Order: sequence, then structure tokens, then C-alpha cells
Amino acid sequence: MAGFQVAIDGPAGSGKSTISKLIADRLKMTHIDTGAMYRAVTLIAIERQIDLNDESQYLFLESIRISYHDDHIYVDNRNVEEEIRTKEVTKNVSLVSSFPYVRRKMVELQKMAAEAGDVVMDGRDIGTVVMPNAQVKVFLTAKVEERAKRRHREKLEKGHDVNLEKIVEELVTRDIKDSTRKESPLKKADDAIEIDTTHLTIDQTVEKIIGLIRSAKGEL
Repeated sequence: MAGFQVAIDGPAGSGKSTISKLIADRLKMTHIDTGAMYRAVTLIAIERQIDLNDESQYLFLESIRISYHDDHIYVDNRNVEEEIRTKEVTKNVSLVSSFPYVRRKMVELQKMAAEAGDVVMDGRDIGTVVMPNAQVKVFLTAKVEERAKRRHREKLEKGHDVNLEKIVEELVTRDIKDSTRKESPLKKADDAIEIDTTHLTIDQTVEKIIGLIRSAKGEL
């Protein structure tokens, strides 16, 4: 039986995962980062050296288990949280997640996870495909330059040497791929509330969304 569902969608670098996790922690809800699931598929595909352009080679998804719990992504019993953040995975995840077979398999898992009590789930098709009946739907956006600056800061903090202009290019390319794919494209659900975070801090965004949740629950 599904509990209270919060769907948070938006383009790469809009802060979905960070904000969703903070909201889930504050409200004692379960957080599920669906983007991490697609990254995990991409990682395994790269490790198995399959032809990433051949949809039929992703049938390995029938024999592995991908799960997301305690804010970590697992393939079978292996924690791959760090490995899914490599440049190679980032470069290929849009391609991998564009295949209908891959999306159908992941959406099945995500729909099952959505039944696990009160859930905050973030991704690109949560409000439109995975949790179309979520009580609260939010579409987070921010100017691409601002999203790139945030990504750049994150990378520098982790000790990576990265070029800001390159990140802008990567985000623009990712946005186009995500919003134009045939299967479950990135798009705002008709009943989602759009929040532009360009000039908002993480805390301000979290407070805004918590306000929406409390209002939907009749707690205001």
C-alpha cells in the first residue's frame, strides 16, 4: 500500500538528489534517487564491455539485482555509490537510459519502491511515469550556467580538476538528450509545481517544498 508520495523531477544539476535527501531526512520519509539506478546500469554495461548502442545487449538486467536503500545504490550486494560517478558513466548514462527496455526494467523497480511507505523520489519521469498519482509533484529548474557552477563546485571539493565551460556544454547536451528521447522524456507533469532554484539556496528550496508537502497533508 503506497503512503505519501513526493515526486521531484528536473534536469541534470538542478539539485534534485541533494534536496530530495534533505526533505526525506527532515520528514522521516524514504529517499530514492532513480538517476543512480540508471548510472548503475551504465556502470555494469561498461564493465561487461557490451556494445552500448545495442539495446539487445542489456538483457543482463534479467540476472542482476539493482536496489537503492540508505541513500546508496547496490548491484547485487555491491555498493557502487562512488563508481557510478565517473566521467565515463556520466558521458554514457543518457544513451543507456534512452532504451525502452532499460527504462521499463527500471520503472518496474521504481514503482515497487514507491509502494514502500512515505517516499520522496527524484528523477526525470517520476511525476509523469513512475508516480503519476503522487500527492506532491515538483519540477526543479535552474539556469544552465548556475547548474554548471554547482557541478563545478562539487567536483572541485572532491579534488577533481574540471573546466566550467566543459560542464556547461555537457549539461546542455544532456538536457537535449533527456528531453527528446522517445521513452519517458524529461518533462514537467501538468500538475507539477515548477521551482526555479537559480537564486535560491538549498535550504530555501527545501523549505519551499516542505511547505507544499505540509499543505497537501493539511498540516498548515
